[in-house]
Amino acid sequence: MAGNFNKVFLMGNLTRDIELRHTQSNTAIAKIGLAVNRRYSVGEGGSREQREETTFVECEAWGRTAEVMSQYLAKGRPVFIEGRLRLDQWDDKTSGQKRSRLLVVVENFQFVDSREGGGAGGGGGGGGAAGRAPASARSGGAEQAYDDIPPDDDIPF
Repeated sequence: MAGNFNKVFLMGNLTRDIELRHTQSNTAIAKIGLAVNRRYSVGEGGSREQREETTFVECEAWGRTAEVMSQYLAKGRPVFIEGRLRLDQWDDKTSGQKRSRLLVVVENFQFVDSREGGGAGGGGGGGGAAGRAPASARSGGAEQAYDDIPPDDDIPF
């Protein structure tokens, strides 16, 4: 294979309000919980049973994207996210064991509905591009270097 490709597209509902924090250099970081449902059928013929499974995905947005998502989205709201996978690895402070997790770094997002109460301006509506984050809100790889980001347990929420 000539190269690598790391792209994720998810549509789901926020599992909690977005947690916004800032690095020491004042770059915004948003922690986002997303629930993605999958419906499928099992069985054959007339005895098909409908089932559903939910996958919970941790996401992270940076810069203006983080600020816009935090301002206009809240728990339960549907959102379409475009991003990439990142593997975080660390040593657990209590047990000393190596830990890791995959998360999605949000590079772009779209509002899925324009339900009232979604923040300033009602959360969308109005025109062809109303469902997209403004160009200035898309990070486009503007993630900061990890050097100025303290570990999660060192940042008060």
